[in-house]
Amino acid sequence: MGSPDFGLRLAYRLGEAARAAGHRLHVHDRLGSTNTEALERARAGETGPLWVVAHRQEAGRGRRGNRWSSLPGNLTASVLWPVPGIAPECLAQLGFVAGVALAGAIGATCGTLPGWDGADPARSVRLKWPNDVLMAGAKLAGLLLEAETLPGGRRAVVIGFGVNVAAAPEDLPTGGLGATSLAAAGYVGGPEALLEHLSDHLAAQARIWNGGANFARIRALWLARAAGLGSEIAVASGERVLRGRFDTIDEGGRLVILGPENARHVVTAGDVHFGTAATAA
Repeated sequence: MGSPDFGLRLAYRLGEAARAAGHRLHVHDRLGSTNTEALERARAGETGPLWVVAHRQEAGRGRRGNRWSSLPGNLTASVLWPVPGIAPECLAQLGFVAGVALAGAIGATCGTLPGWDGADPARSVRLKWPNDVLMAGAKLAGLLLEAETLPGGRRAVVIGFGVNVAAAPEDLPTGGLGATSLAAAGYVGGPEALLEHLSDHLAAQARIWNGGANFARIRALWLARAAGLGSEIAVASGERVLRGRFDTIDEGGRLVILGPENARHVVTAGDVHFGTAATAA
């Protein structure tokens, strides 16, 4: 495990709104996994909100145990989120809170640069259920939400962010979408500005969410950026593949598909494929 390198704080910092909300930051030169480090801080008694950032992550992981490659210049960060008083069934909603926050942070980081006015399809940022961020139809970022019950019944929840800022890994599992980076779309800055905006946006969206009381507002914001909404998709879960039209996400964040004769199917987990990839799934 790497120890916090406080000299590196000069490069990374949290946004003003996040700091005012009590967020704190640990920066490391190298870590196996920022999610693992955040969970270890929770086991040691930390409650958060605590951000853990690594310049280099050597054993990153994605959803379903997939490996997540971390290249120099990309953003690898996790936040230990305080969950006392939040109903267990609402915890998964934090993934949608994080997705909306990350999409907003990308816009805030890049939006003032030439060509980043939202009109260019090559810079269109969309949210792919359940935990990916796409740009121009390719994978730009992934989220990983992990929860653990600690001794004494205390719960810990960590949200991990992996964003291709400088480069897109060639071996990244993308479900046939391919991968991209902010640099490939013209961004010339580093991940530091993105973290600053991300921390502020997460603090703001978490206030809106209010422990699950206002998930309807987060759901609406997520759907406004949803990739493939209204189109034909396929969801693979184990040996089963369900095909139909992506109708919405429900009040619990589950994917709703309309099959033949508008039969309604609710999906809690699976890998989503669009277009020709949906046909091949």
